[in-house]
Amino acid sequence: MTTLLGRNFARIRAALRQGAGHHGAGLMRVAALCALAILYPATFASGNATYEGVASCAGSTCHGRAEGNGAVVRQDEIATWQNPASQSGAHSRAYAALATLRGQQIADSLGLGRATEAPACLGCHATFAPASQRGDRFILSEGVGCESCHGPSGKWLAEHYARPATHASNVAAGLVPLENPQSRANVCLDCHYGSANRGQFVTHSMMAAGHPRVSFELDLFSALQQHHDVDGDYIDRKDRPDAVRFWAVGQAEAVRRATGLFAQPRFAMEGAFPQFYFYDCHSCHRTITDAAQRKLTFETNPGRPIPFGNPPFNDENIIMLSAVAGALVPAQAEEFRTASRGFHKAMGEGPEAAREAAKLLSARAGALSSALNSRAYGNEDAFRVIRVIADEATSARFTDYAGSVQAVMAIDTLLNALVKDGRVTMAAAAGIRADINRAYRAVAEPNSYRPAQFRSALRTAAGAIGRLG
Repeated sequence: MTTLLGRNFARIRAALRQGAGHHGAGLMRVAALCALAILYPATFASGNATYEGVASCAGSTCHGRAEGNGAVVRQDEIATWQNPASQSGAHSRAYAALATLRGQQIADSLGLGRATEAPACLGCHATFAPASQRGDRFILSEGVGCESCHGPSGKWLAEHYARPATHASNVAAGLVPLENPQSRANVCLDCHYGSANRGQFVTHSMMAAGHPRVSFELDLFSALQQHHDVDGDYIDRKDRPDAVRFWAVGQAEAVRRATGLFAQPRFAMEGAFPQFYFYDCHSCHRTITDAAQRKLTFETNPGRPIPFGNPPFNDENIIMLSAVAGALVPAQAEEFRTASRGFHKAMGEGPEAAREAAKLLSARAGALSSALNSRAYGNEDAFRVIRVIADEATSARFTDYAGSVQAVMAIDTLLNALVKDGRVTMAAAAGIRADINRAYRAVAEPNSYRPAQFRSALRTAAGAIGRLG
């Protein structure tokens, strides 16, 4: 279950070569592969609004056309969501995944009964609205439908397209403002990491039963699930999205969510043991041998002061956020790094100390999220973040598989943002692909992860990008 991402790195590299544009087909395939077999997002009821179901959006004058030729919005959003051949249709297939052999095997191991009826599964594999808030056209088996991300439509469906409705008035009526990176990140994180809501937390026992490792990167996931065009109409209503902002805020919200859940005892423990879902899988899941020459996988990590042999908290997003803070919000960077080191240190001291340190780190991440969401973004920001990720101080943090995967995805995301914004030509980006692909090869399979080779390739690729700035 922990090697699904690794098995697909050859295809990821091929996809990257096919499209350097941020919303090109190549990057869409990268996001799809990174999200392979991961749970898909579904939010819970907001107030007493009703969930009207996908059919309520599917009219030919709304979002149900066969071709995207609408004057204001594409109007083929349902077709994109349902596409059986595309990863952009993965949300509509989420419920069906529960009925597969693998889905039912996981449910059987956990004693959940039928996977298609288990709340622990439906919380993310469907729009799991309470029965009292389901409209006449709501169908649970549709999977993760429109309202999972856009919110229950009972209060805004009839008004959201008619004059004098505006985007602001629709949001006031309950439409989720997904153009806001913080709002979007929290919708996605509900299932692409977990939440306190019913059926939206992946446990270590679920992973032991066969659930894949969960990973999250907001900008890549946004590219995968984009059903709209960023044209003049979109910009007039919602402003132009900035890829660096979405990536940075996504990292901050991921840290806030992980540490916020860990700080709650009911999530931090699983019986007599810590809830290992929070930890780095690959720090423990290594080949065990009794050969005369040991194969030591542990490396001293300057940002993670824990006793030798302790399983480390999965800090892939913490590493990225530390880099983001240093590059874009330097006034808050040292406070965050101090809180991060204090959290890792507390992990070796006991559960109470660890949870208190998690609360502080979550608060620091929240402050960074707000700062990153509200700041203005300029042409040099992507270059600045890439330099910080790859410099000596930061790259020494990449001692583990999960953090390294997150780092190479970040370099790719930011490079594609530079191409899309016209700061780097496609030809120049293509010339950097060899080093990026070398970094991918170093993390192609977790059991053969090569941190030294990865760090070398990452520095080379980042240096090449930096010289273009």
